[in-house]
Amino acid sequence: MPDLAYTRARQLPEILRQRIAILDGAMGTMIQRFKLAEAQYRGAGGPAGAQKRFADWPRDVKGNNDLLSITRPDVIAAIHEKYLAAGADLIETNTFGATRIAQADYGMEDLAREMNLASARLARAACDQFSTTQHPRFVAGSLGPTPRTASISPDVNDPGARNVTFEQLRAAYLEQARALIEGGADVLLVETIFDTLNAKAALFAIEEAFDATDERLPVIISGTVTDASGRLLSGQTVTAFWHSVRHARPLAVGLNCALGAALMRPYLQELARAADDTFISCYPNAGLPNPMSDTGFDETPDITGRLVHGFAAEGLVNIVGGCCGTTPEHISAISRAVQGQSARRLFRLDAQAANG
Repeated sequence: MPDLAYTRARQLPEILRQRIAILDGAMGTMIQRFKLAEAQYRGAGGPAGAQKRFADWPRDVKGNNDLLSITRPDVIAAIHEKYLAAGADLIETNTFGATRIAQADYGMEDLAREMNLASARLARAACDQFSTTQHPRFVAGSLGPTPRTASISPDVNDPGARNVTFEQLRAAYLEQARALIEGGADVLLVETIFDTLNAKAALFAIEEAFDATDERLPVIISGTVTDASGRLLSGQTVTAFWHSVRHARPLAVGLNCALGAALMRPYLQELARAADDTFISCYPNAGLPNPMSDTGFDETPDITGRLVHGFAAEGLVNIVGGCCGTTPEHISAISRAVQGQSARRLFRLDAQAANG
């Protein structure tokens, strides 16, 4: 793990050396519990200004969860508070799809900056409310993958076709990163990476944001293995993915989404072997799809907790949490499961220190 002069979250590297930190769970899963209709997404029940502003928006906006930070901040704040009460050390901003590229689906490209700023401020307020000297809480600014991929053709008949450029991705991520920093994020989390080229655009933009703001925040990079092949959608193995992004000197690298904890272990083991000088994060889904369960997945909080306990006992992780389908109940179970477990050691740095 590199020794960088962070302007925020200075305590975090030492916390990760001392114990396993807890990341929150799924935002979308919790939003679904509110059963919001189109009117609520447009602001019904929220701030009066938002209700008026989006009443006549020309496209349907239901499903645009990032918009809720503007139209229903009460919903997003309540979700943050539930995860913090469950024991989360880090909570993610509600900005997974808050880029111009993703917001084009709703005609809301020009609202991307506002969404990120509002989301970061909501998470900041929640963390400040729950933080103590003994237990600080941190805001992780979420930068999602966008619905477009720079490495894969959207047209099976034209392998060379692309629907986004590196420059478009860079510009979108730069706008997002700067707003997250301004809104109070302590950490920037580039997550659910299925295309490493998209992630490289995000990392390039983050460095630009650091230069522009004179801030340097810890960065966490999290890829997603899409199936039993052990590869990202764009074709890289976990080890190849790490070597493609390690130049960014992240505080932590990890895996999230796509797989539940039961299926993630071999890929987490591979990453822990490859990234031996960087902290490791892991926040799996709540298992395989199961339409009969409340969340639509098959790993209950207790099952997930036991599986994540195994990761900790094996010395694989420094940060654990939950992705799709997970709830505050999952995070509480995970927190209990890893309590007292030692954090993964950075063996290469420990060896270097021992050798002077």
